[in-house]
Amino acid sequence: MQGLPILLALAFSPAAWAAHGYALWGDLKYPPNFPNFAYVNPQAPKGGELRLVSNLRYSTFDKYNPFTIKGSPPAYLPGLMFDTLLSGAQDEIGSGYGLLAEDVEVTPDGLAATFRLRKEARFHNGDPVLAADVKYTFDTLLGPYTSPAYKTTLDDLAGLDVIDDRTVRFRFKRKNREMPLTVGGMPIFSRKWGMVDGKPKRFDEVVMDIPIGSGPYRIGPVNFGRDITYVRDPNYWGRELNVRRGTSNFDRITVKIYKDNTARLEALKAGEFDLMRFFSAGDWARRVNGRRFKTGELVKAEFRHQLPSGFQSYVLNIRIPKLQDARVRQALDLAVDFEYMNRQLFYNSYQRVQGLFGNTECKSTGTPSPEELALLTPWRGQVPDAVFGPAYQAPRTDPPHSLRDNLRQARELLKQAGWEVRDGALRNAKGEPLVLEYLDSQEGGARTVTPWMRNLEKLGITLNFRTVDFALYQQRFQKKEFEIISLAYPGTATPGQDYVDLFGSKSADIEDSGNLTGIKSPAVDDLLRKMTSAETKAQMLPACRALERVIMQSHILIPQWTAPTHRIVYNAWRLQPTATMPPYSQGEGWAIDTWWAKPQQANL
Repeated sequence: MQGLPILLALAFSPAAWAAHGYALWGDLKYPPNFPNFAYVNPQAPKGGELRLVSNLRYSTFDKYNPFTIKGSPPAYLPGLMFDTLLSGAQDEIGSGYGLLAEDVEVTPDGLAATFRLRKEARFHNGDPVLAADVKYTFDTLLGPYTSPAYKTTLDDLAGLDVIDDRTVRFRFKRKNREMPLTVGGMPIFSRKWGMVDGKPKRFDEVVMDIPIGSGPYRIGPVNFGRDITYVRDPNYWGRELNVRRGTSNFDRITVKIYKDNTARLEALKAGEFDLMRFFSAGDWARRVNGRRFKTGELVKAEFRHQLPSGFQSYVLNIRIPKLQDARVRQALDLAVDFEYMNRQLFYNSYQRVQGLFGNTECKSTGTPSPEELALLTPWRGQVPDAVFGPAYQAPRTDPPHSLRDNLRQARELLKQAGWEVRDGALRNAKGEPLVLEYLDSQEGGARTVTPWMRNLEKLGITLNFRTVDFALYQQRFQKKEFEIISLAYPGTATPGQDYVDLFGSKSADIEDSGNLTGIKSPAVDDLLRKMTSAETKAQMLPACRALERVIMQSHILIPQWTAPTHRIVYNAWRLQPTATMPPYSQGEGWAIDTWWAKPQQANL
């Protein structure tokens, strides 16, 4: 039950039809009237408490509205409090099954999708979920007071019509394979949220008003800015639906916030909360120990997943003049010694990210196929020449490769770009040194950046590591006021409109958009259009592979590393996991959704 929007896609049928769900390119795994998802325990007992640590980087929260730009909402709020028209399955890629909506009908031309709402669907205040609420939600998300990511994601939405109290029809600007189910994955809220004396507040003024959603949890006790408890609604309208059966088993989910990683780890060892997912290989290898582990109360476990690897990367802001030459960016890439870092810092627990679509069929390999060439050739001269050769491979330093050879290549690229060492520093024709700033909100990040800084110093490049408090970091992040940062981009096997927000020209100049690099490329825009408008898998795969080639050979992202497992510590005396983790689970989301409290603590 993550807060991220569930971006789903469907293959359009030759005639309009209504069904219980949609699959991306083929049949759904689950038939009509299926009893429950295979990975849940439908007899799981209800009760007890799950105590979590916040999965967000900021150390406080100051609002309950997760949709506006300013401020920080509590962790997990959207997924726990807001239902969506459709629900995804954690053991299936690109599927959606009816939640608020009992069925969906798509027109033969793919330009409209009609959702029929369930009569039993209710908001927390007891009101029925009606078509007018769905329209209000989308009108609000597309308005001026919400994050621009919604506007980019919904760019192909032409309008929404209320057909009757429980029927809504979405109209689309063009045939886009994902749009009918993209809208199906958006959270729905009540028209009455933020209402004062019968009149709605401006949405950016809806800050501390308790959200009126229809999800399985409500806000309970709050230590404002620190801890929040979500309380399960025993009268939750959807508790017997097949997509909800065996889920939302805890009576209470308490999310605690700590000031830094060290405080979180010590609190876990002290038994202050029950579950924590680890992203630091050093912590996992050397610091996850203590009395509670020896007694078996705390269990250290790795769960192998089949998720797309994502593209955690150093993000280079090419709005900055120093980073506008691709040869300079490639030189920075060549100075990263992942093999050394994995051996010395990460205990050989990571794999190198190689592109946007690792661990999916969208991953580009070898030289471009004829279908990819047909998409790329019209843009020859406007995309890097390298896209017509072998697929991008991150530089290596293990034999027969070496860091020395990589730095020699980097030095030659810098020379071609007009940068040469003079007076002890790398300088351009104006005599200006190449000094860059790496921005972070955690001092501990310096440990993994230091080897890169040392290698860049050998080239005459100065990389300054600057830490700021998270509030300032978030502000600079949203306004794109940085030179280099790190970001863990989630992966997907079904790329769609969300990638327009990440790489589309239109989003490059929008505050708080996903286009952090600042790339503006007609070729990329064209490939994004072809990818999102593909009607078959055979059309989509060449487009996403060509897109990956262009992005990676542009060197606007320097790939970092990924892990094939979720590293989780949990309290085995208090929590009971389901038998197996579904292959596409997001880690702690699996526990929130499907685990339950052991009997001895169920009534605590």
